[in-house]
Amino acid sequence: MGNMEISRPLPLKQIDIDDDFWSGYIQLVRNVVVPYQWEALNDRIDGAAPSHAIRNFKIAAGLEQGEFYGMVFQDSDVAKWLEAVSYLLETGQDPELERVADEIIDIIANAQQIDGYLNTYFTLKEPAGKWSNLAECHELYCAGHMIEAAVAYYHATGKRKILDVACRLADCIDTVFGPEAGKIQGYDGHQEIELALVKLYHVTGDGKYLILSQFFLDERGKEPNFYELEYIRRGQTKHFPMLDMVFDRSYSQSHLPVRSQESAEGHAVRIVYMCSGMADVAAETGDKALLNACRVLWNNIVSKRMYITGAIGSMAHGESFSLDYDLPSDTAYAETCASIGLIFFAQRMLQIEAKSEYADVMEQALYNTVISSISKDGRHFFYVNPLEVWPEASDKNKGFSHVKPERQGWFGCACCPPNIARFLASLGRYIYSLKDRTIYTHLYIGSLMKFDIDGSEIILKQCSNFPWDGKVSFEVSLDKETEFTLALRIPGWSGGAEIHVNGTRIAWEDDVIDGYVYIPRTWQPGDTIELHFPMTVSWMKGHPLVRETIGKVALQRGPIVYCLEEADNGANLHHIVLKQLTSQCDSFDENLLGGVLTITASAHRVQTESWGAQLYKANELTTTEAVNVTFIPYFSWANRGRGEMTVWVRTESI
Repeated sequence: MGNMEISRPLPLKQIDIDDDFWSGYIQLVRNVVVPYQWEALNDRIDGAAPSHAIRNFKIAAGLEQGEFYGMVFQDSDVAKWLEAVSYLLETGQDPELERVADEIIDIIANAQQIDGYLNTYFTLKEPAGKWSNLAECHELYCAGHMIEAAVAYYHATGKRKILDVACRLADCIDTVFGPEAGKIQGYDGHQEIELALVKLYHVTGDGKYLILSQFFLDERGKEPNFYELEYIRRGQTKHFPMLDMVFDRSYSQSHLPVRSQESAEGHAVRIVYMCSGMADVAAETGDKALLNACRVLWNNIVSKRMYITGAIGSMAHGESFSLDYDLPSDTAYAETCASIGLIFFAQRMLQIEAKSEYADVMEQALYNTVISSISKDGRHFFYVNPLEVWPEASDKNKGFSHVKPERQGWFGCACCPPNIARFLASLGRYIYSLKDRTIYTHLYIGSLMKFDIDGSEIILKQCSNFPWDGKVSFEVSLDKETEFTLALRIPGWSGGAEIHVNGTRIAWEDDVIDGYVYIPRTWQPGDTIELHFPMTVSWMKGHPLVRETIGKVALQRGPIVYCLEEADNGANLHHIVLKQLTSQCDSFDENLLGGVLTITASAHRVQTESWGAQLYKANELTTTEAVNVTFIPYFSWANRGRGEMTVWVRTESI
């Protein structure tokens, strides 16, 4: 088998984001989030849960005395922070940030053992337990995040120290795992190493890393079950006694070989990381069966198990999927990392086959769940992203205890904040991809992009009014006329577009393939393209088999899903009933939540004053009053204190 012809994202250094909406987020990550998280990793945030992650490395490096503290995967927080720093350095010089990064890299290198092994938990706390509890203890997961950080830092700075650490670590893993006699025929409980090894293969060209990634995927789900065998070998001990990671095979997607899995089961983050690795390996090896398995799992997720906000994982127990069409709003888990992982998966599928459905989901998760999870000040975060919140229930009902009405300063299990940082810092990699002489535009984000065709540099300047307005324009700058194709995505929510080239409207309907309009042309210096996507307010309904949304609607405008919040509409949001075929108006309020577009709609509010003290009544007529209600973008909720919130709202008729 040979590799597939795929499109590739451009290096971050070739893309400069200049966008009214997204530049603020990038600067927030650079100026606030990354520095704040550095303080958190060093336990210098008053009132926030301690991390100890940096100190663990210092102790393992022999620089301090003490004991390991934190979750077994605490190392990964440092790796993700370093990866975010790398993307920031690739897009803009920052000598002080680079100095801090180099210092922690020195510490990490000193913590690495002679044979290449690197994991502070097992180095400090269980040195005799290495590679004995893959089901629970995240050794390969932590290694994968460190490898990803190393590759990113090398791309950003050209410095090899952390890349050499990563290679020694991967080489160590390669001596331990594999199909050969004497090696462990197993795999990690939390997928991550698979996609990281492919990145290491790309940067080093060493094929053994790709082979090792493929081995981990091929081994998962085989019989006899690896986790049960290692459980017996280590004396039947458990690291997380409250979770049955050994025998609940679907939790870690080890219930079937990956090519045989037909539904998204278990821990949501794990499966989308696994699918990302599957797509990577399929692209590099030409494995069509593996690619088809990706398609099957993708279709199950997006057609039966995904929230309208692009969130996944409906069940708090195991942070997992439950069953088809089970999408409760108020007890949703919807972990931030899971939506980021879904974007990873979507991007890889998009590179293999340019279908707008992948970019639509990527955009859906990005504009809704991902940026909802970070506060306007960049110092507070959601781990869980519900679609309905009743603060008093979160306080008192244990079934809602995972749902927080306010973002938190940090977490004992702090995987999400550094994941947000590394993703937003690398946002430029998701806008475009290049294949031969075709440049694909997947996201409409203002930016300046440089690429090369036939030895000539071409600059594509994109100006975008997203997400508030559907106007987008491109200007082509080049030294000489050059033939290439520009492929423009038509978002599924838009229903179409007007496209002008050099001011002349073009008929594009016959040139659209899988949601992309292909414009082949010999481009001249100064050529322009203008697009206009209709942005009307849509009343979205859930599939009739989704029990929680029947008789309700969610408002969406462009890529943005909207919600009601108590700050605008008072308490008891469940009393609000939207009028059928109501007129609504939208307006931009530059003074609200940093500047957002709101939607006002006509509704009825149920009245309770005359009800009395009885809990139930027979034949009681419900009284209502006419009201106007205000919807705000879902991503902006919970920035004005505690209060109720809901995405889905009742209507007068089904």
